[in-house]
Amino acid sequence: MNVKLNGKLEHVAQTTVLELLKARNIEPQMVSVEHNLKILDKSDFANTPLHEGDSIEFLYYMGGGG
Repeated sequence: MNVKLNGKLEHVAQTTVLELLKARNIEPQMVSVEHNLKILDKSDFANTPLHEGDSIEFLYYMGGGG
């Protein structure tokens, strides 16, 4: 199916957000996920299905400054 992933149209075979993270070698605890403009709880990654045309954003938070 085709989804918009971080602003780019991509074909994916995974059926849940968690499967997509694992396929991209992304540790679920290290990222927040926006699915169709809604920030998901990490506990929902495994049971949030992906559908044709979904919009997914992986959000990484970094510390630092000075």
